[in-house]
Amino acid sequence: MSSIRRILHLAPFNTSGVPITLVRAERELGFESRLITLGRDPRGYEEDVCLDLPFLDFAGTRWAKKIFSNPARLQVTNVRRAPAKIPPTWTPHSAPEKWLVAFRETIWQKKIAQAMAQVDFWNFDLYQLEGGLEFFRDGRTILELKKRGKKIICLYTGSDLRTRGVIPAIDEVADLRATLELDHLALHPRLQHVFFPLDICRFTPAPSKTSNRIVIGHAPTNRAAKGSDTIIAAVRGLMSEFPIDLELIEGLQHHEALRRKARCDIFIDQIGDLGYGINAIEALAMGICTCTALVSGFTEKYPDHPFVEINADNLRERLIWLCRRPEERQKFRQPGRVWVEKMHDARQVVRRIHELLDGKK
Repeated sequence: MSSIRRILHLAPFNTSGVPITLVRAERELGFESRLITLGRDPRGYEEDVCLDLPFLDFAGTRWAKKIFSNPARLQVTNVRRAPAKIPPTWTPHSAPEKWLVAFRETIWQKKIAQAMAQVDFWNFDLYQLEGGLEFFRDGRTILELKKRGKKIICLYTGSDLRTRGVIPAIDEVADLRATLELDHLALHPRLQHVFFPLDICRFTPAPSKTSNRIVIGHAPTNRAAKGSDTIIAAVRGLMSEFPIDLELIEGLQHHEALRRKARCDIFIDQIGDLGYGINAIEALAMGICTCTALVSGFTEKYPDHPFVEINADNLRERLIWLCRRPEERQKFRQPGRVWVEKMHDARQVVRRIHELLDGKK
């Protein structure tokens, strides 16, 4: 990567703080790194250059999607679905959707041009597209960058690939296609897996508690994607048997969500087919006993993982075991922190992405 000095990230939103975490890690490693987001994540993550573009995610846009978009793109669940095409591909579902996308992009052009001038857009060496998106759905900016000999990475982070799919013009010219989600490997034959990045230095293990109250946390961004109804019902069903407090962390600014998470003795990330996410990693970094379902094959690939593995059938049993045995909860504190330092440190993730870009396996 000796020829790479300047890196620009493009992201629809700073989702879960992943794009800005990568930017900070790259800066620590000596790169000049910037981030342009199209809109502002409501949870208050740090921004670099945020365009605050209209028509991204408001009531009118959501209504139009329900009317004119492919209904399958709007269904976020915790169950793995077989797509009609490998890889899943985005194209306008209808003539009105095509027109609305073009209209929105026309409105955006002035702000985009201003941001491009602000960051000296055309003179970066590497462009990383979080979610595989740029400003325009026809990929015109990326196609121009390829003509200029620039390197392009598409990094998928979750439902972007499952529900929307790749943008064909961008996917065809990418130098590297990577994903943070292990289940994505079944959706695209050319994807490489890397771990979710976390700025481990920002997390301090929570002190051991003296209260006999057992705080069980859960933090859904989308309840359907996490199996939240089943999780919440299971926790509430045990409240008559154990001194349990349910810490439901939902719809909060990120700093407040972390404060509440730090109170937890047990954290439940999700149940379903899609594996753990950034919430689980944050909990591990805090030394919290963390329960989650895992993607099929994950345990075989990473047998030293520190998770309490759960599913819809054994969730109640696993929680009873942890509630009865505080010493078992304590056993997971240090291994969880060590796992995050080893596998999820953002600087290590950046190094791995660049190794893959260089063709190193």
